[in-house]
Amino acid sequence: MDRAELSITVHRTGDEAVLRLAGEIDMLTAAQLSTVVNEVLAEPPPRIVLDLGGVTFCDSQGLGTLVVLSRKASHAQSLLVLTNVGEFLLRVLDITGLRSALMIRNDAPTT
Repeated sequence: MDRAELSITVHRTGDEAVLRLAGEIDMLTAAQLSTVVNEVLAEPPPRIVLDLGGVTFCDSQGLGTLVVLSRKASHAQSLLVLTNVGEFLLRVLDITGLRSALMIRNDAPTT
């Protein structure tokens, strides 16, 4: 079985930091995501955008990490926004009731 991989690239602009994620957010990679977001929060921008367009999997550890990071950002006077959230992840967020706990901004028009 292959080890889960997560690649994260960070782009800072004036009022936001955009983190592009690709791969899996699970028990093996959630700590990596936390570390990167915590580094961004060292000098918190008004908004942190997690671009999940390249995320192929997210387990319960990943979901919990997203909620914790959202709270940490809020405490740092920053807003954590999820964007390009895939259908599979939206369904999981709906089923678990976590969709209302996270700020989701999908740029694609909904039909």
